[in-house]
Amino acid sequence: MTLTQEEREELEGIISKGKHSSQVYRNAYMLLNCDEGKYGDKITGKEICRVLKVSMRMIDRVKKRFVEEGFEACVKRRPASRTRERKADGELEARLIALSCSKPPKGYGKWTLRLLADKLVELNYVDSICHETVRKVLKKTN
Repeated sequence: MTLTQEEREELEGIISKGKHSSQVYRNAYMLLNCDEGKYGDKITGKEICRVLKVSMRMIDRVKKRFVEEGFEACVKRRPASRTRERKADGELEARLIALSCSKPPKGYGKWTLRLLADKLVELNYVDSICHETVRKVLKKTN
């Protein structure tokens, strides 16, 4: 793969200044070191792997993305493609808060997140819910 002078300058700018994620820095170093053009000094894949602590497969994926999707796809991070539907709507939050303020089950001194999650399922308020979702709802309300 070969980089143009402008692409090399932009990659060198990323490396030398600004705030970027480690993934962007890593990809910039990989692209600069894999450049076979007249401006680059080609380094072997094994040397890149050793210095950047990445696998050869990672280097191949970045090079493939550069060839197929272009320069910007390698440098910029992709936006998250997964969107999840909220499980805890206002009604469920109200029921959870009311449940957490009530007396805990017999044999327990206080409600735990897992107990609350299990009780919500038991009372058929929701099909399934993770204790982490319960934590987030209760944290939001103090």
